[in-house]
Amino acid sequence: MTPIENEEPRAVGSGVTEQASCRREASAALAFRGRLEALSEEIVRDCSKAGCHTHIGFEPIPSRQAVIEIIDQLRELLFPGFFSRVRVDPVNFRYAIGQGTTALFDHLSEQVSRSIRHECFRLELECSNCEQRGYEAALEVLARIPEIRRVLDSDIRATFDGDPAAKTTDEIVYSYPGLQAIAVYRVAHRLFELGVPMLPRMMTEHMHGVTGIDIHPGATIGEGFVVDHGTGVVIGETTEIGKGVRIYQGVTLGAISLPKGAGDKFRGKKRHPTIEDDVIIYAGATILGGDTVIGARSSIGGNVWLTESVPPDTMVTIESPRLVKKTRNH
Repeated sequence: MTPIENEEPRAVGSGVTEQASCRREASAALAFRGRLEALSEEIVRDCSKAGCHTHIGFEPIPSRQAVIEIIDQLRELLFPGFFSRVRVDPVNFRYAIGQGTTALFDHLSEQVSRSIRHECFRLELECSNCEQRGYEAALEVLARIPEIRRVLDSDIRATFDGDPAAKTTDEIVYSYPGLQAIAVYRVAHRLFELGVPMLPRMMTEHMHGVTGIDIHPGATIGEGFVVDHGTGVVIGETTEIGKGVRIYQGVTLGAISLPKGAGDKFRGKKRHPTIEDDVIIYAGATILGGDTVIGARSSIGGNVWLTESVPPDTMVTIESPRLVKKTRNH
């Protein structure tokens, strides 16, 4: 018996019923889609209201996708061979670096120019030759690559020296989120110093999303800096951190909450703490305020809340909670 002969007999009216059902569904979909034109017009009209944040204009704005590309290209230059898209060997090393340098210059200069142009249009500033400033900023960052590498080496060494779980420095470069966040911060900080708007923050906020570590590009951080584990770390814009500082997950170096509407009054002023050399801050600690100074070589214990200064060589902890143990009755 053939497969066709084996099939169950099909009801005569089933094909007609299915076809009618499909037509009803198509008709219903058309009716719903017919309402989209009016909804679209309403959304367009709402864009003219004060509460709608838009960028409707001919000048290009910085690209989030381009920022990610810039970060990838930076890592290729900062750590040659680790994050390269092709294998780097002694034969093609010079070519790979030359190609990477050129590509980064093109991408970075364009995004710097877009950031400056956006600010000029948005704030109605006088023209500051954004294209030339973009070229100059990109060249300045590239010129700083060797210096940034040396500082990152101190960060890597400090991480390795303080973490018995790390078997090699390669492991730290490849896989430690703290180092990745710090590396991007160190480049973004230079752009911030050059007065480039928006782009530095886009770079560090991308790494915030990737690593869970939030470092504002305006913060000042010395060499030999370690963010151990890192998830939940927050370092505010005016934070000053000395050399050889180590912080753990969940640490906040922040500002005291401001009164409503006080943003303009305190914008640009010191609002975040100063951490001197060789300080260790353990998990979950919160240190707030622009007048708060943690003296050199101090240790801040886990979950400590501080809004006042601490002299050098001080250990700050909270009293251990009283544990209550009871035997279960079975």
